[in-house]
Amino acid sequence: MKKNKNYVDLKDQPVPEGQHLLEVDDLKMYFHTEDGVVRAVDGVSYTLDRGETLGVVGESGSGKSVTAMTIMGLISMPPGKIEGGDVRYRGRSILEMTEEEMQHIRGNDIAMIFQDPMTSLNPVYKIGRQVGEGLRLHRGYSKQEALKRATELLDLVGIPEPEKRVNEYPHQFSGGMRQRVMIAMALACDPDILIADEPTTALDVTIQAQIIELMQEMQEKNGNAIIMITHDLGVVADMADKIMVMYAGRPVEFGTAEEIFYESRHPYTWGLIRSIPEQAIEEKKPLTPIHGNPPSLMNLPEGCVFSPRCPYATDKCRKQRPERVVTESGHYSACHYSSDPEFLKNAPETSRTRKDSKKGGEA
Repeated sequence: MKKNKNYVDLKDQPVPEGQHLLEVDDLKMYFHTEDGVVRAVDGVSYTLDRGETLGVVGESGSGKSVTAMTIMGLISMPPGKIEGGDVRYRGRSILEMTEEEMQHIRGNDIAMIFQDPMTSLNPVYKIGRQVGEGLRLHRGYSKQEALKRATELLDLVGIPEPEKRVNEYPHQFSGGMRQRVMIAMALACDPDILIADEPTTALDVTIQAQIIELMQEMQEKNGNAIIMITHDLGVVADMADKIMVMYAGRPVEFGTAEEIFYESRHPYTWGLIRSIPEQAIEEKKPLTPIHGNPPSLMNLPEGCVFSPRCPYATDKCRKQRPERVVTESGHYSACHYSSDPEFLKNAPETSRTRKDSKKGGEA
């Protein structure tokens, strides 16, 4: 892509009054295959403002990454097809943009740290060229300027001897080091929105903490928004402002981090909370797995998609799809019984204990 000197970055424009930085409105992305229709994303909605962090949590196959790839305009159509909804960035519909417009958006306004660093880097190009490519395309850097900034970015994400490593190839890096290169690439142009798809999966616990801290520091400095995609609620516990829990392509619960951890209302969210090792230690109980497997997205259950695995499911759950029950704060849960006080007593004990202790000012 050649840099268009007349192109004005959307991130340099003010967000229209009454609009959010990013608005995902009832988004539906289906894949039409020979075997049937895969409802990969089925009714996802949320908003995101500058400086906010949204955690998107769920098991593999829940639609987290497909939602992000749709926002980035990286889904091949066909087989993919937008069946409904919209995605608006600074008031403009991304789904209506041309490919040329999206090329200016990707990496500059909205950047993504991809899930698999082993296949996301080009094996025939040096690391410095790949990290600096966005700077040359979007910022007009010279080759030397881009290489210098790439070296600084490698140092920023904790890669030793960046002056040397910038001239090496991806096969000379470990999996964890490649992941840090992907993070450096995503941060290069100071994007408005950073989508991090399992950014710490290939890293050890110490490096995980360093990378999350780095992302938070960059956010404080630049005011960018972050979408953190993960299967582990524990990863987003301390950094997310809002959390969306997804299951079988659908959001089953959404709220602030405090609401999700202390006042969760959906049995699937309870299962994820009970799967966090720290929670089990505090409750002095063994980890409680979520039994069974997620359903096929081509053959979803008739009622609640979680009902085959839910220990509290009733005939109503198996026959009738639940509507979202929304509180005054905007916290919602797609469960028939999410407003039933007796049902909510089944919530993880730790959640209730933490909530009570917080009210008492102890934690």
